[in-house]
Amino acid sequence: MHKAAFLNTFVAEHHVPSVIEFGCGDGHQLSLAEYPRYVGLDVSPAAVQDCQARFANDSTQQFKVVADYNGERADLALSLDVIYHLVEDPVFEEYMRLLFGAAERYVIVFSSNTNRRTPIDRAHVRHRRFTEWTAQQDSWRLQHGSSSFGLRRRASFFVFERAPLST
Repeated sequence: MHKAAFLNTFVAEHHVPSVIEFGCGDGHQLSLAEYPRYVGLDVSPAAVQDCQARFANDSTQQFKVVADYNGERADLALSLDVIYHLVEDPVFEEYMRLLFGAAERYVIVFSSNTNRRTPIDRAHVRHRRFTEWTAQQDSWRLQHGSSSFGLRRRASFFVFERAPLST
């Protein structure tokens, strides 16, 4: 519920007309969302089919397999609980390019922000200090969140805003 409350408040306060999410999963989080228009993408065809069935009566929502992504963009791009499941570096790089490339104004990431591993981390978990990647992107700046969260294991929200074009 706290994720939905944060995101719904952000969308309302910033007058966000459209949202694209990379990693929509089973749609549980979306069932709590209040987004004017939404595109959800996932690597799992089964997850996409489940979402299409679950939200079949809502014409403001669309779902696709990431492999069928065709350059769609939205005011806000979301990544919730995905980054620490991207264990291979090339997969992480491509995901980050897609995520930030799909955003017109904002990107919100909910993730850990640390390179530390613990004995309980499984083969499908790799925590990353992803803000090192975002810091190299001249066109984006961190508005909320801090790389100091990297010392924690807990995931946090990180809000990025597209930097104004310099004249």
